[in-house]
Amino acid sequence: MLIIDPAGPGWRFTGNELRYLAEVLNNGFSAGADGSMNERAETLFAQTMGLSHAIGFNSGTSTLHAALVAMGVGPGDEVIVPALSPAMCGFTPFHAGGRAVVADVDRDTFLMDPSDVARRITDRTRVIMAVHLYGQVCDMDALMDLAARHGLTVLEDCAQCYLGTDARGRVGGTIGDAGSWSFENSKHLSCGEGGMIGCDNPALAESIRKFGGLGFRNLTASSGKVRVDRDKLQDPDWARHDRRGYNYRLGGLPAAVALAQIERMRSFIDLRIAMGTAFRAVLERSTLLRPQATPEGAVNSHYTFAARFDGVDHGIAWQAFRRVFAANGGDGIYAAWKPIHKEPAFRDTDLADEQRPVTEWLQGRLMQFTTNQRDDSERKTQVEALIATLRHFGDDA
Repeated sequence: MLIIDPAGPGWRFTGNELRYLAEVLNNGFSAGADGSMNERAETLFAQTMGLSHAIGFNSGTSTLHAALVAMGVGPGDEVIVPALSPAMCGFTPFHAGGRAVVADVDRDTFLMDPSDVARRITDRTRVIMAVHLYGQVCDMDALMDLAARHGLTVLEDCAQCYLGTDARGRVGGTIGDAGSWSFENSKHLSCGEGGMIGCDNPALAESIRKFGGLGFRNLTASSGKVRVDRDKLQDPDWARHDRRGYNYRLGGLPAAVALAQIERMRSFIDLRIAMGTAFRAVLERSTLLRPQATPEGAVNSHYTFAARFDGVDHGIAWQAFRRVFAANGGDGIYAAWKPIHKEPAFRDTDLADEQRPVTEWLQGRLMQFTTNQRDDSERKTQVEALIATLRHFGDDA
């Protein structure tokens, strides 16, 4: 009998994960009496987020690809993305046949700057991709206003933002036209690899599902079932596909794990918020580290605890601070990715010639501290490591 050790790294998977995995295998990957794991995960996810539709995918990158195509992005079209974000946000506009346009970010929130987004809008712009980095929701009022004025669609990348809210209490991913989440292993919820996309528009949801589900004609906004009527499916005159699509579907086993994770979503997020809150309290008077600015009333769900390392202005190297923090018992500090337009993958595009001064200044200063500690004891270790490190460098925060 397989048992997960709650004292080890598997502590995150001590809910119904094994039970649901066994159910899928015992059913031979066919739907049980209460529907497939995919349907159950999608339904619960949509209910939790307050959305009408949710569609499971094999990654949080394929969700973006499918959404952009469903939103009409094609040759010559532009998608505005933040220059500071994972490269996948830059890849997917190209996958859809269009191109990415990078907007600069705010030096305090680390999120896309709506004023720079406005400068990038052309008659070829189709979508604004709002990327809610580190657990914090972008300035959606400003972005939605821009979209309304220019007739654009808004796609929210919430890979790092589960149940984060803006100052108006709106949940990231439910404000724009569609929201995309990731179940990659480091995220708030994980099934190893997977994704979910949600929206309220049934036509958009159906188009997204069909693009990710090989274009099977039986797929709908709310159902991923291909074999709705076996007599029709096995009729030689039955045409199965009414559009071209990719096989981006979420498998039954990862869907089983995802369902169990979704059931415990709130508890996982609360743990990360607790770690982020503890880090922020330490840095209230720090001169070396400035936490990601969070608007009053907003909730940062802290995929990581992101801070700007101003120690470089005091002659302290980024790498030196990280080494001392680790020596004091802290988890590794993660660096931000290279700005999209500086990644070698884009050297053959016109992005390679772009300059985004705030992003380029900020990227080398960013520090990402882990927030997936399971209890007070583990959080205390990280807090003490940070305090000791700040004191080592003469910052008695």
